[in-house]
Amino acid sequence: MKTKALRLYGENDIRVEEFELPQLKDDEILAKIISDSLCMSSYKAAIQGARHKRVPNDVAENPIMLGHEFCGVIEAVGAKWQDKFKAGDKFVIQPALNYKGRLDAPGYSFPYIGGCATYIIIPSMVMEVGCLLPYNSDTFFYGSLAEPVSCVIGSYEEFFHSKAGTHKHDMGIKEGGSLLILAGAGPMGYAATDYIIHCERKPSRLVVTDIDQTKLDRMASIITVEDAKKNGVELTYLNTNGVEDAETLIKAQNGGKGFDDVLAMAPVKSVAELADKCLGYNGCLSFFAGPSDTAFKAEVNFYNVHYNETHIVGTVGGNSNDMVKAIRMSEQGKINPAAMVTHIGGLDCTAEATMNLPKIGGGKKLIYTQIDMPLTAIADFAEKGKTDPEMAKLAEITARHNGLWSEEAEAFLLKNRNVM
Repeated sequence: MKTKALRLYGENDIRVEEFELPQLKDDEILAKIISDSLCMSSYKAAIQGARHKRVPNDVAENPIMLGHEFCGVIEAVGAKWQDKFKAGDKFVIQPALNYKGRLDAPGYSFPYIGGCATYIIIPSMVMEVGCLLPYNSDTFFYGSLAEPVSCVIGSYEEFFHSKAGTHKHDMGIKEGGSLLILAGAGPMGYAATDYIIHCERKPSRLVVTDIDQTKLDRMASIITVEDAKKNGVELTYLNTNGVEDAETLIKAQNGGKGFDDVLAMAPVKSVAELADKCLGYNGCLSFFAGPSDTAFKAEVNFYNVHYNETHIVGTVGGNSNDMVKAIRMSEQGKINPAAMVTHIGGLDCTAEATMNLPKIGGGKKLIYTQIDMPLTAIADFAEKGKTDPEMAKLAEITARHNGLWSEEAEAFLLKNRNVM
């Protein structure tokens, strides 16, 4: 059968193309993609091509499908997996397969599986490592957002602190301690803040910084200081734009002391160095956003590493358990990933949108792969609705949901476009 997909051929060479899928093998599964959320990691793969760690060296001859934050419906199941999966099942995929220690991942490494596509073939290794996950909700975009939320869950699991008098570590953030999220008003910073306020292991004090007041204001209107307080967290939003001594200003929010845990959300030298400066005794810094520059460097205070027992970890994503937790918390209403989404589009806009992700601004770009639709900011629905009835209806729906994308908005769009 034919599929249409966003394919990577090399550095700065991605194309939306229609082509034939091979015949389904007994150990494979055919699936229909409904939604995919564009990720900055796809942009990094697009600009690096074969230089990217997960992209095959022969990508120019054998292009791969891009997109790894997707949700869909199983269409057909090969004989090997018919006792576990059936046509009509909804699913999400954890792309971090770690199959036999390899870096291969959907959306980076395979010719027939990626989120920016209409139909895909899921290879046996995905099922073998338990990364094809059942999804029981009727709202597909929450499934797409489960992968990025799982990444922030995974990052919190990787924090650690030394245990005095032993050579053992306590894993996770310091419960009841202080947490700083730098460059935190983007979509992943939102997810990190939303999750840590509403999970079981949480800090007593949380400071979220950014240099964009508009983003901070939007975030504060959704994740309120009052809600955080109800959950036992003292939350502060802080704009550090133009501040000469950001370290002192930030530490002032924590009684002048360094923080137990610091999450750096941007691959920027000044952010990484500020994160290091803001660590307290036995503090842990998690460098969340991976740089595209393989020679990226920042200064670290090794005096503090030695005498103040500070630690640095990197985050490469979540695992299947993190993804299941993300889905469960969304279904239970404990977290609201919808606020991560600021733009909606169809498969036809994915090449341009992916190549321009750093320039577009806003939060997550949510793609419905079964339709064509220009990438459109939710904030622009009302204006476009003056000449477009579909946009007018979407503007009405999102207005009733505090300006956010929603189950109701998705259901209307898919029904209006005869997708579901």
